[in-house]
Amino acid sequence: MDESRKRVGVLAIQGDVEAHARALERTGAEPVEVRVEKDLDALDALVIPGGESTTISKGMERLGLYEPIRGFARAGHPVLGTCAGAILLAQRVRNHPVPTLKLLDVTAVRNAYGTQVDSFAAPADPGAALGLDTLRCTFIRAPHLEDLGAGVEVLVRVDGEPVLVQEGAVLAATFHPELTSDLRVHRLLLSLVRDD
Repeated sequence: MDESRKRVGVLAIQGDVEAHARALERTGAEPVEVRVEKDLDALDALVIPGGESTTISKGMERLGLYEPIRGFARAGHPVLGTCAGAILLAQRVRNHPVPTLKLLDVTAVRNAYGTQVDSFAAPADPGAALGLDTLRCTFIRAPHLEDLGAGVEVLVRVDGEPVLVQEGAVLAATFHPELTSDLRVHRLLLSLVRDD
């Protein structure tokens, strides 16, 4: 194995685990499924995928993963949450709250775009940060992010709403970057890995 290859965990309780693993493989990273605390050892970054936030939250609680993931993030390791993962990163949740990691100073409003039949794809608004203004975003029962704290930077908006935000090494996307061939969000996560 290439020693310089970044090892990125994908929380494998429920959701788009395989799609994220394939996207990470295409970036040159090594995806690692995370199911127990020990799986976090020697990882460079972590993805918390989209899926059903209540199911993932209950699984994290059952497996005792809340504190280990908080510790992983607080140690400076980058974490990306997509859709349900973004909800689980949020400080606060509205519309059927679930326990969260409280790693991102935002309020996530669950199912803000409607139900599964209301899924859609839309282009990023012009002027997105880091050359992401040509991003096409796929939304499936997606949350809104509101009440952004002073340390939260909006990287991408769609129709004026923040859909990709960053606070330190924590990224949250309300859309599903793993469902397209565009690897820029996953590459952004990898770019945050520290070279210690």
